[in-house]
Parts: sequence; C-alpha cells; structure tokens
Amino acid sequence: MKKTHVKFLMVALSLPLFAGHKAWAMSEPELKKLVVEIDDRQRNSGDYKSTVFVEQTEKGKVTQAFEATVFRRDGDEKWMILFTKPKSEAGKGYLRLEKNLFLYEPALGKWERRTDRSGIGGTNSRRSDFDQSKLAVEYTAKFIGEEKLGKFDVLHISLSAKPEADVASPLLHLWVDKDSRNILKRQERSLSDKLLRTLYYPGWDKKFSKSKGADVYIPKQIRIIDEVEKGNGTTVVLRESNLDPLPENIFTKAWLESQSR
Repeated sequence: MKKTHVKFLMVALSLPLFAGHKAWAMSEPELKKLVVEIDDRQRNSGDYKSTVFVEQTEKGKVTQAFEATVFRRDGDEKWMILFTKPKSEAGKGYLRLEKNLFLYEPALGKWERRTDRSGIGGTNSRRSDFDQSKLAVEYTAKFIGEEKLGKFDVLHISLSAKPEADVASPLLHLWVDKDSRNILKRQERSLSDKLLRTLYYPGWDKKFSKSKGADVYIPKQIRIIDEVEKGNGTTVVLRESNLDPLPENIFTKAWLESQSR
C-alpha cells in the first residue's frame, strides 16, 4: 500500500466518531457470533509463517528497526518469532511454550522469561499483535453501538477479560467494519480504564488455507500508538504470509538456538 493511501486511511480512522448511536441494539447471541467470527477469520487450523518489518519511532525519530519471521501453529497454540535483520539482531527470538514466553539472546546463549506485556524487540509491539485472535475465549463482550469511524460504518464493542484469562490488556475496545467484519481500530486499556495503546489496521489480506478449508484474513499493516509515552509508536508491516505446514520440531528451544550457529 502506498504511503499516501495509508496516511489518508489513518486520518480517516482517527477522525472523531459521529455523535449518537443508532437505535438498534445487537442481541447477546449476535454479539457472541460476531466475536467468534472475528477470531475465526484470523485463525488458521494449521501452520502460519510471515515476514514482518517493525519500526519504532520516538518523537518522530526512528530508534529501532528490524526484520523477523513469525511462526504459528494455531491448533496447538504455539508461537515463535525469529529476528533476521539487522545482523546485530539476527538469531534472537521469542518462543511461547505452555503459556510461557521466553526470549533467547544468542550473544549470551541465554533464555529469559518475559511477560505478554513486554515489548517485542524494545518496541511498542507485543506477542498478541502477531498471534492468533482468542477474543471469544479470553473476553466477555458488550455491544456499544453502531457508529461512524471516518467514512466507515463500524460496530463498536468493548471487551472485559474473563477472571481466568492471562492477557496483556484487561479492557479492549474494537471498531469493526460492519461490511467486511475486519477490525479497523483497537484500544487497549488498564483496569482503571486508562488508555494504553491504540492500534489501527489500514488493510487486510485474504489467503485460502488448505488445512482450514476456508479463507484466513491477515493484516497488511498495524500502526501502534503509545498512549502513555506520547509521541512514541510502532509500525508493523506483514509480508510473504504462508499457510503451508512447517517442520514438526520447529517450535523448540533447540531449533531456535540452531538458527544462530
């Protein structure tokens, strides 16, 4: 997507919502169906691989940039990201094992445990930005209303984390395109309702999954705004997504360590 198009869409998505919600209310079964649909559109029953480019800016200046490969096995909830560029970062990676997130530093030959709130590679991005969507499992939804987000007709819903859920953000707000059912905007909030991050999704790709027997929707780009440290943000560009099967032993510490030898 050209930068001018992205900027136009970002401006459109950041425009204030038009005052007033439409009178109708989404029923609880309809709302549950919508949240399940949002999850299902992004989830692949088999494997997933994608190249990502991540750039962090602070006060308008680029402070961090890297290229990495994201690997997922949604059926087993396995996830890994391997840094490939620049050379100084190559071989570093994150691996999720049994709901635990680990960081591997090849220069030190050490693994360190991380939380889901940790920024990936020192940026405002998190593991959840690259992983499968599990909103219906981890959150309870509430319908706010039908609204306008720029030129888009959207469904605004809020989500509260379930007591047993281990999530980075206990409160979420989503603005979902009424026609496509793709997320256009996401807000993450603390328990006290303090705004922490705002995410925009300027576009989505559609790929057919043989293992799922249906289409999978993948964001082309994610714009992340740090609402705590004003002026800071992260841009994530996803390319070369592939839904073919991955090697069986790939989601292991031994495999990730071998990539830096």
